[in-house]
Amino acid sequence: MSRSAGSSLLSGVCVRFLTGHTALSSCSSSSSCCWMLSSRQQSSARGAMNVFNREMKRRQRRWAASLQDSHKYDYLRDEVGSRVADRVYDIARTFPLALDIGCGKSHIAEHLSKDVVERLFLTDISDETLKQKRECEIPTHCVLADEEFLPFKENTFDLVVSSMSLHWINDLPGALRQIQQVLKPDGVFIGAMAGGETLYELRCSLQLAETEREGGFSPHVSPYTAVTDLGNLLGQAGFSMLTVDIDEIQVHYPGILEVMTDLQGMGESNCAWNRRSLLHRDTILAAAAIYEEMYGNEDGSVPATFEILYMIGWKPHESQAKPAKRGSATASFGDLSKISQPTSTEKS
Repeated sequence: MSRSAGSSLLSGVCVRFLTGHTALSSCSSSSSCCWMLSSRQQSSARGAMNVFNREMKRRQRRWAASLQDSHKYDYLRDEVGSRVADRVYDIARTFPLALDIGCGKSHIAEHLSKDVVERLFLTDISDETLKQKRECEIPTHCVLADEEFLPFKENTFDLVVSSMSLHWINDLPGALRQIQQVLKPDGVFIGAMAGGETLYELRCSLQLAETEREGGFSPHVSPYTAVTDLGNLLGQAGFSMLTVDIDEIQVHYPGILEVMTDLQGMGESNCAWNRRSLLHRDTILAAAAIYEEMYGNEDGSVPATFEILYMIGWKPHESQAKPAKRGSATASFGDLSKISQPTSTEKS
């Protein structure tokens, strides 16, 4: 994925190319009913870890969706959404009722067909984003809701999906437990979120520049979940038959300013409480030089790496395969070396 090096920061016009596979399925237009439910409880009420300013994230998403050229910043969400949809298609069943948490402009739904999902609920923290949802052939219902407070009853959905939303949640273990609760037994959760190595080039360049020019640094890039923790979080939330895998998507930009501009246009700016709101001009110029020197390409562009963590977890059900009891094996690992040895035959 690359951003044209000749694009202008002021005009915001740019061309981006995707590398790797892109699974796009066409969706026909269909009428959809839309109803709104506001859930604005404060995260402090739950006593959870409070790393992110959720109200600021809501404002960032709303502002990004209000841009006239907001579609130009959807390339990453479109790509990840298509890869989440691919994983839905890998499961050979039809889901009567599904939920998309943090749907954005329905970046997953546009890649799904009604043969796989018969009815879909779309939730997002931003009302402006929900108003711009894309048409698809699946009947959809829009719900304005915070990902940390799902307003649904237990055992409601056959499938829950989420793409590029969960990395902004304060209480990720609690959110995963809520997802597990709203799933029906033998229901499946398929999600994607930014991982710990996301934007390491930007993070390193800003830290080095700030240390050099200001004698110390503060966080400018959001903290992300490590892949080594994700499996444990899913298990603690009550999911079974877990699958976790990693993708790296690299986007090439003309420079560091374009990286930061696109993050803002995506609604992916840092909203941590301990963030520093402003950067000095000298620090930005130094960071741009460091970025280009350490990571720059021969054509003058610079890469930005997005580590995407994909997760699949099932709500337990008696019909699911279970591991054999300890000590019930009928063969020994010590016999594995004998498998390739020819068997002796008796002489007649």
